[in-house]
Amino acid sequence: MVTRVATCRCGQLSASCEGEPVRVSACHCLECQKRSGSAFATQARWPDEQVVISGQFKQWERIADSGHRATYKFCPVCGSTLAYVIEGWPGVTAVAVGAFADPNFPGPKFSVYEHRKHDWVEIHGDEVEHSSDPAIAFTQGRLPGAGSD
Repeated sequence: MVTRVATCRCGQLSASCEGEPVRVSACHCLECQKRSGSAFATQARWPDEQVVISGQFKQWERIADSGHRATYKFCPVCGSTLAYVIEGWPGVTAVAVGAFADPNFPGPKFSVYEHRKHDWVEIHGDEVEHSSDPAIAFTQGRLPGAGSD
């Protein structure tokens, strides 16, 4: 089974992720743009039991556009957000794809909040689902057996 390791910029905080992600997505919401410092953010999700966070981190919470609480884990030294959980995706941890520093990481299969997408951004791929409906962000790629919100 493959193990992928994501780290913050200074390297003291890491996330070891076992197996393949259950979902890789690009999000164009304004909050993900702020979180990533870019025009969109790409994240991969694994079941909680397949993610081990090591190192010191701080947490910050906010209420997302969906009304769900989002809890972010970030490095207190370099400030990088490494992972987060959202109430609307119980049992799943999202890890910032860029933190893996792996150009061969699987591409996103979902592109959400496209109504907030910059005009010059395009997520390519024949199998990518595109959506401007914010509610779809919590139904695309849902884990088997997970309830809906």
